[in-house]
Amino acid sequence: MAFKDQLYKIKENWLLILVIAIAFLALNSGSPLQSLTQSSGGYFAGKMAVAESASYDRGYGITPPMPQQDFAPEVSERKITKTSSMANEVKQGSFKDAETKLKSIVSSSNSYLLNENVNKYETGWKTYYNGYYTIKVDTKRYNDVVLQFKLIGEVKSFNENAEDITGSYTSSKIELDAEKQRLERFKKMYDEAALVADKIQLNDRLFDLERRIKYLEDLLKNMDKQVDYSTIYISINEKQSEYAGIVFVKFSELVRNLVSSINSLFNLIFIALPYAVAAGIIWAVARWVKRR
Repeated sequence: MAFKDQLYKIKENWLLILVIAIAFLALNSGSPLQSLTQSSGGYFAGKMAVAESASYDRGYGITPPMPQQDFAPEVSERKITKTSSMANEVKQGSFKDAETKLKSIVSSSNSYLLNENVNKYETGWKTYYNGYYTIKVDTKRYNDVVLQFKLIGEVKSFNENAEDITGSYTSSKIELDAEKQRLERFKKMYDEAALVADKIQLNDRLFDLERRIKYLEDLLKNMDKQVDYSTIYISINEKQSEYAGIVFVKFSELVRNLVSSINSLFNLIFIALPYAVAAGIIWAVARWVKRR
């Protein structure tokens, strides 16, 4: 009897069962892209699989090359960037002359003054200056320029950093060459494609490759500039007098302190007055009681 009831329910819901079966078949029939490649005989699917064997993530955020594990020891011509920072101190009143000398060195060495920040401050009756500068200098003249800068006043601190980027540069160059070869293969596939859908898909790949190649070219150019031009950060500080912090107190400050002290005294009197009155009353009552 239960079996007959189940058959009866199946007959009533045959339409729902049919819809579920159709949906199941549709989900397992393959994606539109698979249908597209199957319709073109799998030719371009195979081609693109070969071309994408060395593929990378094509998101809009291009990931720059990570620091290389291999520093390319087989490369004899090394790519080295140099950066240095120094702090110089000059005599009081000679800051302007020191700054003029620094700019003269920059000009004579065909270097570039990228940033200049000069501050003026007063301590008592004296005025002092300090300046901060960022300079790009041809790496071939780097050592000579650094020596000249060290003659400006007294060098209080000096730090130098050299970084070997040969491995990163070599890897980026190899990747650029590989991407250019892939671009040529995709262009050939684009010319051979007959279906519009294949051309659209290949055009997207071409766009991504061209963008990637442009990024790698700019990256290599930037590395070349870092190698060709070193960066020097230098500060010039005017030496302060040993008596710079010693100043006479101003009369206005004396008056201010006097008024402040008087105000504090008045506050103390008015705070203690109620307690004095209470103490007087208690003393008077005690004497009156004693006399009684």
